[in-house]
Amino acid sequence: MQSVSSLPAPKGLILPFKGISPRVADDVFLAPNSVVVGDVEIGERSSLWYNVVVRADVGLIKIGAGTNIQDGSVVHVTGGQFDTHIGDDVLIGHLCMIHGCVLEDRAFVGMKATILDGARVEADAMVAAGAVVTPNKVVKSGELWAGAPAKKMRDMDADEIQRRRKSAPNYAINALDHINSLRHA
Repeated sequence: MQSVSSLPAPKGLILPFKGISPRVADDVFLAPNSVVVGDVEIGERSSLWYNVVVRADVGLIKIGAGTNIQDGSVVHVTGGQFDTHIGDDVLIGHLCMIHGCVLEDRAFVGMKATILDGARVEADAMVAAGAVVTPNKVVKSGELWAGAPAKKMRDMDADEIQRRRKSAPNYAINALDHINSLRHA
């Protein structure tokens, strides 16, 4: 019997656009009703949960390794201006809008947050639930931003940052549980 990690993961809907097909690592969890379209690259151990849409029809979307995009979130680009780059071990909460921006390694985006064109969330930074990071803003490493429009609330301490760094691997384990469950459904 093969181990879970040696079998291909169940996939959502993966669609080419204008002859460009998404490039998805074999062990990525794409929930069955997730949709990935066009010029998308997704790194190993990442997970796109139920009802996630990643649409790269007018630009590039790159999602690093170990990244988690939770239920109902949308990732898109701004044609001719801003691609979307999401680093490694990034956590994106439920119902987020990620649009033409950069999320560096280990960034955290809370539920229902919106990150707009040209914005950057640096490594180990956090955007609180419901926040709206307006175009071209930079959330610096170690900062917590909240509100609509979002603004800096405070610096996070080293313990908070370390706790958050443990979250992405936990989602990878949960994704393996879902993969295994779907294989046996």
